[in-house]
Parts: sequence; structure tokens; C-alpha cells
Amino acid sequence: MTWDEVKRSFPDKFVKLQILKSHIENNVRYIDEMAVIEVFDNDKEATRELVRSKDDILVYHTGKEKIEIEIRDIFAFRGAV
Repeated sequence: MTWDEVKRSFPDKFVKLQILKSHIENNVRYIDEMAVIEVFDNDKEATRELVRSKDDILVYHTGKEKIEIEIRDIFAFRGAV
């Protein structure tokens, strides 16, 4: 599914997604294709799942216009407390 399809199918909801296809431009990852794994009515449940998410799984709210994930260089944070 595309993000527009997800937003139409699950308006104003948190959704758990599997990223199927994406691309990177200027240190931002744009999600092109995704599969919906779960839909949440409760923001606490969504937050709990977000914290547990790994790799290409994420939780996002369909109120957002588009999915953009900023890519940060983790080495820049080395030694920071």
C-alpha cells in the first residue's frame, strides 16, 4: 500500500507498518510501499509498540501528510551523555 491508501483506509489512527520499499534523499528516508500490520485506537498501545519496533517496522499516525524518517549518523553521538 502507499501512504495515501493507508490514510484513507485508517483515518486518524496509529498504524504499525512493515516497510516494503523506500528510497533515501539528503539523509531522509521516504517510504514508498508498506504493509499494515496492526491498527491502534489507543495511543499508549501505539507508543509501546513503537518502542519495541525494530528494523523496517514502525508506528506512525495517519494524520501525518507523508512519512519521512531523518537518518542520523549515530557516530556523531558517541561520547554524549
